Amino acid sequence: MAQQLKRSEVPIEQTWNINDIFANKEEWEKELANLPNLAENIIKNKGKLDQGAKYLLECLEGAENLQTRARKVISYASLQLSSDGTNQEFQFMAGRAMSIMSELMAQTSFVQNEALALPEGTLENYLKEEEGLQEYRFTIQKWIEHKPYMLSAETEMVLASLSQVLGSMGETYERSRTNDLKFDSVLDSEGNAHPMSLARHGAAADLELRRNAYAELTKQLRRYNHTYGNTWGTETKKNVIMAKLRGYPSAIDMLLHQQEVNIDIYNNIHDVILTELAPHWRRYAQLRKEVLNLDKMLYCDIEAPLDPEYTAPVTYEEVSDMVLNGLTVLGDEYSEIMRKGLTERWIDRADNIGKRTGAFCNTVPGVHPYISLTWTAEMRNALTIAHELGHGGQGVLAQRYNKLTNSRPTMFFIEAPSTINELLVANYILDNTEDTRTKRWLVMQLLMTYHHNFVRHLIEGEVQRRTYALAEKGQPINASILNRIQGEILDEFYGGEVVIDEGSKQVWMRQAHYYRGLYPYSYAAGLTVGTAVARRIQAEGAPAAAQWIEVLKAGGTKKPLELCQMAGVDMTSKQPIQEAVAYVGSLVDFVIDSYKK
Repeated sequence: MAQQLKRSEVPIEQTWNINDIFANKEEWEKELANLPNLAENIIKNKGKLDQGAKYLLECLEGAENLQTRARKVISYASLQLSSDGTNQEFQFMAGRAMSIMSELMAQTSFVQNEALALPEGTLENYLKEEEGLQEYRFTIQKWIEHKPYMLSAETEMVLASLSQVLGSMGETYERSRTNDLKFDSVLDSEGNAHPMSLARHGAAADLELRRNAYAELTKQLRRYNHTYGNTWGTETKKNVIMAKLRGYPSAIDMLLHQQEVNIDIYNNIHDVILTELAPHWRRYAQLRKEVLNLDKMLYCDIEAPLDPEYTAPVTYEEVSDMVLNGLTVLGDEYSEIMRKGLTERWIDRADNIGKRTGAFCNTVPGVHPYISLTWTAEMRNALTIAHELGHGGQGVLAQRYNKLTNSRPTMFFIEAPSTINELLVANYILDNTEDTRTKRWLVMQLLMTYHHNFVRHLIEGEVQRRTYALAEKGQPINASILNRIQGEILDEFYGGEVVIDEGSKQVWMRQAHYYRGLYPYSYAAGLTVGTAVARRIQAEGAPAAAQWIEVLKAGGTKKPLELCQMAGVDMTSKQPIQEAVAYVGSLVDFVIDSYKK
């Protein structure tokens, strides 16, 4: 296996075109310097919101313009930093952009505070008086709902000015994970050395390579066990304190309020999936142990391929065709977005030193989505690309039909558009093959998607749920507690079918999701919705697909449960969760039966 390249050595066709945002750094510098001028269009109305609706409209229009242009400035810097975290210039640029935005957020935070300080009924009257405010109705309604949890104007301004500091734990973790974690090469069963990184070899077919990589990963993570335990513990404590200051019952309630869902739905997703999926996943683990001929099933064997000889290499062009064909059912407008994404360098698929691990999508307003992933020339890449293009497609449509401020659904819904794409592409490939072995391999890829969202990420969510419960009681959170909680949850879920060793207890150290509120469980929420909608599109075709496109166009103009209802899914009920788990069970049955024949 080739050594990781430096960013400067990566072929340009494997990289995204960052110059679609700004042609060069000089243009970026000019726009960065102009942001305070844009903020002045808002600040000039300070103290005037009680004088009429037009002043509120000027503030909201100014904020829309500032947000649109600031997102471009921040994205230009942050995307380059994510492509090479070792580059000190990119670090400096990202730091400057965030610092300036933190200051501007503090200076413009008065708008919401002043608006909510107006006499009862004033905002409602402004909405009637000023037609231009109708485009911001949803924003104003959110303010009103948030009013009981607002602090004094002075306190809110201080908190806004400290936004970069308050988010520093996640930044510290990400910088350390990208720059500090170094790995030695690892050997395969034939004694060949392979370069190692955080994302490599977890699904290697070679037993020695896979387990040696796991041992090296565990060894290097252990060096930062207490550091990452402290960053997460501090993040948890911050949220517990903020929740108390604002008057929420708990940090979980505060974070769910931001997602616009209640704690019953949150608990349903955890309890139903972790309880009802466990028996199916234990059966799948038993099959893995048998097929792989293992004396014992270790945590690092969970993603080992059961049919490694089948994983024939695929090209980026072949994967692109699969994705486009699989998503044709979603119509011409959506398909054109997908085509551009695959052919116009929206996707950075390089594997270079310093590149952020994992896949993500950032839809830059007025430009296009930027997608980052690591290309491995395997069929699995088709589902990863479909997933991230799902985020991108939602971003493009929502921004095309709404103000930027109304374009993004809350975190609860954000993974539905991506997982629907995965399922549609996987099922397209399934429907277009008659070969039993191919079908089995594809079903196992689907099961990998459910493993990521229903198992790995939801177990992350369960670690969060238990961690916050302890923190609410005043228990300091440190590495020892996190290791223990992680191990207990894995042991409960796998029920002895997988050996939970010391390395598996450090799994919490691998993810940045913990610094983004209650992001981990939202993967399971999104895939639950995605499963229901994708199966409906398969059954009904164009009408169901057209309805889903309307959901995407709605963006953030509806609350997440309303978007789910619009898509035909009632997430206030346990039924769609149970049906999704049952569907996973049927996939496990299919794979088990295929090995009996």
